[in-house]
Amino acid sequence: MPMYLVLWNWTEQGIRNFKEIPKRVEAFRQLVEKNGGKLSSFFFTVGKYDGATVVEAPSDEVLMKIALGVGSLGNVRTTTLKAWAPTDMAKVINEM
Repeated sequence: MPMYLVLWNWTEQGIRNFKEIPKRVEAFRQLVEKNGGKLSSFFFTVGKYDGATVVEAPSDEVLMKIALGVGSLGNVRTTTLKAWAPTDMAKVINEM
């Protein structure tokens, strides 16, 4: 299944209601699973981004649905990168 690195930052609303964070993490996991994906990793970070997740999703379109769904809640803004595992990259290289 394709993998995506989703980087995110709090919005003003998201940080104002910080006590809801544990519930939001679980709601995000459920949203991913409802759309046939898997939340592989979830991290809170310090620096340019407030957090990072690794999401597996059946397709780019499904990942877009997930990103739009979470973004529409107004708590975070996301930046998404499609990712390849080293084994997948090796397959690409071997085909060249």
